Amino acid sequence: MTEKLNLTDAEWREKLSPEQYHVLREAGTERAFTGKYEKNKADGMYYCAGCGAPLFSSGTKYNSGSGWPSYTAPVGDGAVDEHRDASHGMVRTEVTCARCDGHLGHVFPDGPGPTGLRYCINSASLDFKPED
Repeated sequence: MTEKLNLTDAEWREKLSPEQYHVLREAGTERAFTGKYEKNKADGMYYCAGCGAPLFSSGTKYNSGSGWPSYTAPVGDGAVDEHRDASHGMVRTEVTCARCDGHLGHVFPDGPGPTGLRYCINSASLDFKPED
């Protein structure tokens, strides 16, 4: 893994769109079925919109019906970090970018094989680059 990216709040606000800032830096959530990558079926790689770190491969993306892009696993060990999230009256596991600590979404134990996990990720936290 590369070195952590630490920017000031002002630098993040300058770098990100208001929606990206809300999701990545304030742990916001976009409305279900509104994200630009929810229905994306192209082959390629999903990167952190905050720092450009590779996060998820299209090979692990699937249609969970949840309204957010869903993946069975991150691109590799160390790509994301997971934290206990007890906000909003429930206990979940938050997923953040390991490089910039940007909020990506949550992971749930109700996904398909082989991992049985559903990484439910906000489109606003991602950039997608199709395969050549």
